[in-house]
Amino acid sequence: MDDRKSQFLYGFAALGLSIALGLFFVSGALRDIRRGNEEVTVTGSAKRAIRSDFVVWRLSVSIQSPSLAEASQELTRGTARVREFFKEQGLADSLITVKPVEAYGIPGTTVDGRETGRIVATRLSQSFEVRSHDVDGITRVSQNAGDLIADGVPLQASSPEYLYTKLNDIRISLLEEATKDAKERAEAIAKSTGVAVGAVRDARMGVFQMTPRFSTEVSDYGIADVSSIDKDVTAVVRATFQLR
Repeated sequence: MDDRKSQFLYGFAALGLSIALGLFFVSGALRDIRRGNEEVTVTGSAKRAIRSDFVVWRLSVSIQSPSLAEASQELTRGTARVREFFKEQGLADSLITVKPVEAYGIPGTTVDGRETGRIVATRLSQSFEVRSHDVDGITRVSQNAGDLIADGVPLQASSPEYLYTKLNDIRISLLEEATKDAKERAEAIAKSTGVAVGAVRDARMGVFQMTPRFSTEVSDYGIADVSSIDKDVTAVVRATFQLR
């Protein structure tokens, strides 16, 4: 009985020792893994000033009249004056796209705003679109559009849209600069903790932000500003570095 009890106690002690040794080795392995997996994730950015190299300007003439014939005559006079204006401003026909005439029936309404089902007037509209690499020239033309209004042309003109067509030419260099900035940030963090920055484990490109010059606006979906001639393009890279 005493022998069986002694064997049991010995076996139990051996089991406990093996469990303890197993936990020791497992914890040591986990510690080593954690050391090998120490990392830092930082965000780097790079910004470059650019100037728009393409412009799109849209304008239209709209006439509304109870008489379709009168609306058509007024539209013809208005659009003829717009074409004359383009020639006065020195715009080549190749820069101008003339859209087809659009016609809308204006329904009659009752006092309380319900439609009567009867067409009481017609609205005719013709749109023009100017596209050019002469950004400054088209800007000046758009600023002179008030002459058309002064001549009685029922004009609707939007602000010019300013585009940059060479983003692909600078995209790679911007990403390289953003990655370099991320590494410098990681090294600054690592230095304060007494470790060094190793290889890149993961790098993800963010969306490009094309904003008016000196703007601080950002968006998760990216920004493609068309309101300003002078812009800033910002590239963002989120990178994870191994620490050693």
